[in-house]
Amino acid sequence: MGQIADARPPAAVSFWQAFGFWLKLGCISFGGPAGQIAIMHQELVVRRRWISEQRFLHALNYCMVLPGPEAQQLATYLGWLMHRTRGGIAAGALFVLPSLLLLIALSWMYLHFGALPLVAGLFYGIKPAVVAIVLQAAHRMGSRVLTHPLLWLVAGASFVAVFAFALPFPVIVALAAALGVVGGRAVPHIFLGKAAHSAHAVSSGQALIDDETPTPAHARFSWPRLLRVLLVGLALWLVPFATLMMCLGWQATLTQMGWFFTKAALLTFGGAYAVLPYVFQGAVEHYGWLTAAQMMDGLALGETTPGPLIMIVTWVGYMGGVAKTVFGNAISAGLAGAAVATFFTFLPSFFFIIAGGPLVESSRGEIKFTAPLTGITAAVVGVIINLAVFFAWHTFWPQGIKGAPFAGTFDWLSVVVAIAAFVALWKYKADIMKVIGVCAVLGLIYTF
Repeated sequence: MGQIADARPPAAVSFWQAFGFWLKLGCISFGGPAGQIAIMHQELVVRRRWISEQRFLHALNYCMVLPGPEAQQLATYLGWLMHRTRGGIAAGALFVLPSLLLLIALSWMYLHFGALPLVAGLFYGIKPAVVAIVLQAAHRMGSRVLTHPLLWLVAGASFVAVFAFALPFPVIVALAAALGVVGGRAVPHIFLGKAAHSAHAVSSGQALIDDETPTPAHARFSWPRLLRVLLVGLALWLVPFATLMMCLGWQATLTQMGWFFTKAALLTFGGAYAVLPYVFQGAVEHYGWLTAAQMMDGLALGETTPGPLIMIVTWVGYMGGVAKTVFGNAISAGLAGAAVATFFTFLPSFFFIIAGGPLVESSRGEIKFTAPLTGITAAVVGVIINLAVFFAWHTFWPQGIKGAPFAGTFDWLSVVVAIAAFVALWKYKADIMKVIGVCAVLGLIYTF
């Protein structure tokens, strides 16, 4: 149990002071959502005392039930609570900006230098690490969520639905949510569990926004405000999308990207790993914006850059823009694709926070979305396992195709590296960045 550092609340924080912190957070937010949330908790609750433990967890619980990257949404929520709408936009945008710029640069380098032996060797070692990372993500989520045989059954059914019947991810989400609603009423002890995320209880002294601090005026719910936010949010989506459609046509690549990534943004329950199968299904198999190998390479790079893993959409957009030659110049085409993919993926996240924040603040401790969330998250475990199987197939049988899944030679070294990486992550709790780095070095050694 921590000791009280100071009974007095800290001094008021200006918008620009907070701006500097959000920018710093965007540059150091490695480790996936769990690591990013841990950083925010340590910095904002324990060290800076900008917000109390209970209000931090309350905001997190809301972000967990939303589609989209929960860590980015949590930053948006806290920024909004402290400094109104501009604070939320600044916090959410700065959380992804460093990753956006870095992934655009890496996409350009990949397309220009990807055939070099050095780059090929790096990715040869990183790909089996990705298999281990995805599998470990399924294990981590499963151990946290599958607390009853019925939930195990939901996860198994989800895996079979995707693997054997190729059921679309949106259908799985809808069915799992409906099951959660029914289960929450019939067997509430199974479906109405506590939020998965929690932080260590800390007594750090009074916070700037403490448990008993009155809700700020801008965070109080009102129907006129909600209507204004709804209209502005709709306009921010409709105007750019209608412009793409009128200028380029419905079938144009950028228009289709805007529509596809809007749908993806509304389906990312359970984090980026959960929506990756949907992104793969559309971007690789349906639209042909990039190859399966390029998708895996993008995921590997996404794991090594700051920001939410769903930032892989920037990679997909850049690759798709270049592959479909949306403009004559490859760089312009890539930038356009990356911008469209990123904008339409993250716009709903800002809308959910700014529109729903006042409702959350007015009903602290009364959020009742746990049951459908539990159903969705259990199904997501099965989807992630399917993703791990898919990545393993492409890594262990590089020449395999749908008609001949085990064609070509079996890459035994990739299997060994994947197993070693999984053991390091699961048993020894090794840092993801270190695991990827070691695997990349092994790939270089083997290649040369």
